[in-house]
Amino acid sequence: MEPGALVFVAGDHTLIGSAVVRALEVRGFTRVDGDGRSGVDLRDPSSVAQYFRDRRPRYVIHAAGRTGGIEANRTQGADLMLDNLLVNTHVLRSAHDAGVEKLLYLASSCSYPRLCPQPMTEDSLFTGPLEPTNEPYALAKLAGLGLCQAYHRQYGDRFFVGIPANAYGPEDDFDPEAGHVIPALIRRMHEAKVQNAAEVVIWGTGSARREFMDVDDLASACLFVLEKRQDIMPINLGGGEDVSIRDLAVRIQQVTKFEGRLVFDAEKPDGMPLKALDSRRLKAMGWRPSVSLDQGLMKTYHWFLEHGYGQGTGRTAA
Repeated sequence: MEPGALVFVAGDHTLIGSAVVRALEVRGFTRVDGDGRSGVDLRDPSSVAQYFRDRRPRYVIHAAGRTGGIEANRTQGADLMLDNLLVNTHVLRSAHDAGVEKLLYLASSCSYPRLCPQPMTEDSLFTGPLEPTNEPYALAKLAGLGLCQAYHRQYGDRFFVGIPANAYGPEDDFDPEAGHVIPALIRRMHEAKVQNAAEVVIWGTGSARREFMDVDDLASACLFVLEKRQDIMPINLGGGEDVSIRDLAVRIQQVTKFEGRLVFDAEKPDGMPLKALDSRRLKAMGWRPSVSLDQGLMKTYHWFLEHGYGQGTGRTAA
C-alpha cells in the first residue's frame, strides 16, 4: 500500500473507523478521507457513487453501519438491518464501479451460528441458525460478506472480508442503554459511583463469554490484512482475551472504583453462550495484539473521563 494513495474509510466517525484513521495517519498516509470528513451520505446511492466517481480512492476500509447491544437489536432490529444493507450495497457497488484496488469489509462475529464450535473458525460461517437476539443485524453483515465474494467471483475484485472480535476503546458509544457491554458498563458504574448507588443491575446471568479486542489493536490488524492478505476467504480479526460477562463486570468495577454490588438479572437474555474467534490464520500471517484487556479497559476509562463523559453532562458518543 502506497502512503500517498487516497484511502477512503467508510464509517470514519465510528469506533473502529476512527481507530483506522488514526492508524493510517501514524503510518504516514497523507490522503485519508471518509464519509464524515467528506460529507458523503452512505445511505444515498447517488452521493456515494458521485464521491467514488470523482475522487477514485485506491483503497477502502468499510467500517460503516449502525450497531448496538442486545436491547438495540431487540427493539430496533429492522432499522439496524436496513441501515447496514443500504450502506453495504452502496459502498461495495461504487467501489467496484470506481475500480478500487483493495477493499476490506468488516463483517461481525455476530455472523457466526449461535451454536457453532468454539472458538469460531471461518469455516463455520453459514452452517447454522444465528443468535436470535442479533439476527437482523447479523443477516445484513452476512449479506455484505456474500456481496464481497460475489464481486470477486464475477469480476475479480479484491474485496477482502475481516471478522473482528468485539472492539472497545476511545470514541466508543457510552450510552448506558444502547451501547455495547464495555462502554455501557463503564458509563453505568461511573455514574453509580458518583451517585453513591448501592448496586448496578446487569442483564443476564453473567455466564456468557465474549472475546474483546482493543480498537487500536483491531485497526492495526485491519491494515495488516489489507496489505498482506492474498486469499479472498474471510479471516477472523481476533487474538484478544475471552472472559465471562461476570468477570468483565468485576474488572470494570475495579477500573471505575465503584464500591456497590453487581446484580445479575437472570430473566434478561445472555445472547450467545460463547463468542470467541479462532484467529490462527491471522496469527500465522505474523500479527499479534499488543494491548491486554486490563490495559485497554483502563485506557478506555481514562478517555471517557478526559472527554467529559464523567461530568454529569449526559453526553453519549456519536
